[in-house]
Amino acid sequence: MRSNNFVQRSLNDSLTFLKELIFSEESAQRQGFLQSLDPRIKLITFLLLIVQIVLIKSILVLIYFYLCSLLLAKISKINLFYFLKRTWIFIPLFAVLIAIPAALVNLASAIIFVLRVLTCVSFAVLLSITTKHFELLSALRFFKVPQIFVMTLGICYRYIFLFVEIIQQTFVAINSRVGRLLHYQSGQKIATWQISSLWQRSVKLNEEVYQAMLSRGYSGNALAWNNFRFKILDWLWLVAVVITIWII
Repeated sequence: MRSNNFVQRSLNDSLTFLKELIFSEESAQRQGFLQSLDPRIKLITFLLLIVQIVLIKSILVLIYFYLCSLLLAKISKINLFYFLKRTWIFIPLFAVLIAIPAALVNLASAIIFVLRVLTCVSFAVLLSITTKHFELLSALRFFKVPQIFVMTLGICYRYIFLFVEIIQQTFVAINSRVGRLLHYQSGQKIATWQISSLWQRSVKLNEEVYQAMLSRGYSGNALAWNNFRFKILDWLWLVAVVITIWII
């Protein structure tokens, strides 16, 4: 019973964290510094910063950029614990594990590698949590990113959320019907059936979504509405980023 409770709590907590990690747009709706920037300016400047960070070979400069990411999070009204939780889990931790063997040979190189990963992830997370999803996709189209790529990103984003919801609902349904104690062989059969069912539902959903798009006038060219306007603050931010990159 305790083992099953642990598995249930772990599954629910993991799925809840995944939804919070990927799909939460509460931060993007706050009245902070980064939220006030034009998504196009924000996208290009963050890409420039990430490229610059990848090329940096100085530990002190990397620390400086990481502290800048924390400052940007603060003035953008992002809770620092919430921000650190998103940036330190998964990729930076894996980077630490990868860098451990290198640290035995060259400690400085290992530190630089970890700092690069951490800082790049921090800026990437800042971009994602301070920009609404549809605005980010519209900004990609502004820079002539192929439409099929942008559409695929948008559909995948929504489908992953649906997929997580289905997993949680399925787990609750199974638990309510068979109880907490279940033999592993029976569990394997249920899991196999659920995988097959999910595949069939996915195929059906794909056709329904396509028919819905056609009924709303889709003809192969998806249109995205936006009201982007460049402001003085956007140009000042762009100039500040360019000067910072040039100096460093």
